[in-house]
Amino acid sequence: MRKLKNSELDRKTIAEFKEANKTSIIVVLDNVRSLNNVGSVFRTSDAFLIEKVYLCGITGTPPHKDIQRTALGATDSVEWEYRKDTLELVNELQNDAILVASIEQTEQAVMLNDFKLDSTKKIAVVFGNEVKGVKQEVVDQSDYCIEIPQYGTKHSLNISVSCGVVLWDLFSKLNN
Repeated sequence: MRKLKNSELDRKTIAEFKEANKTSIIVVLDNVRSLNNVGSVFRTSDAFLIEKVYLCGITGTPPHKDIQRTALGATDSVEWEYRKDTLELVNELQNDAILVASIEQTEQAVMLNDFKLDSTKKIAVVFGNEVKGVKQEVVDQSDYCIEIPQYGTKHSLNISVSCGVVLWDLFSKLNN
């Protein structure tokens, strides 16, 4: 097997990306401290045609060299917006009939593989701080909490890995 060259991958230009129909998924980053994680989320969001990324609280914003290092230009293709208060944003999204799902381990969390996605509605997925997770007040306001099943000794995955797993799963369910 021969590896494909980038020119053979038939990827969209930034202009084509901006005009393309987006996946009805919004990503919300709640106080993510690592700029490399932020960049990785942008890159993953580009891969799955995510509608928008909201950067909240202490989450860093473009342009920043550490974000760009992992985003590889995805901050130019993916629409994004900074919001100071995650809870306020969650309320706005819900007022716009967007379902909000925190990616968190909670008492009534639905395992990702069991989560049934309503393809007629938009969903916003909230990823939290690398140490503290999604703020409790945001969890309390969420329509769902989704947990990624894990079977080893660690309690969580890195936020950029979690984002990749969740977006791939939801994208697959929407495009099945």
